Amino acid sequence: MSNSNLFKGSLSTIVLKLLKEEGRMYGYEITQKVKDATKGKFKITEGALYPTLHKLEADGILEVEVERVDNRLRKYYRLTEKGTTETAKKISELEEYIKTLQEVIFLKPKMG
Repeated sequence: MSNSNLFKGSLSTIVLKLLKEEGRMYGYEITQKVKDATKGKFKITEGALYPTLHKLEADGILEVEVERVDNRLRKYYRLTEKGTTETAKKISELEEYIKTLQEVIFLKPKMG
């Protein structure tokens, strides 16, 4: 399912939601959290995650802190003020989309 277009279209919202809940995270941590939360159904590849993170950073939605961990540099991502607002908007849009999609999928056939 990780290669599905539905998943790819929701990736930025998933990342923003995680950062809203966790405060700050680094890339690998994000991939593992999604994998664990979905029992392996969603697997975020580096090739999908990092372009998403870089775009969100370029758009002013994320900020980056670099720390040295075990003699390596690690980038931590966190929401900016704009990012907090954008996260609420994206989650609301996704919830509305899912609700509408369910209405269509579970549409009752007309009798008659």
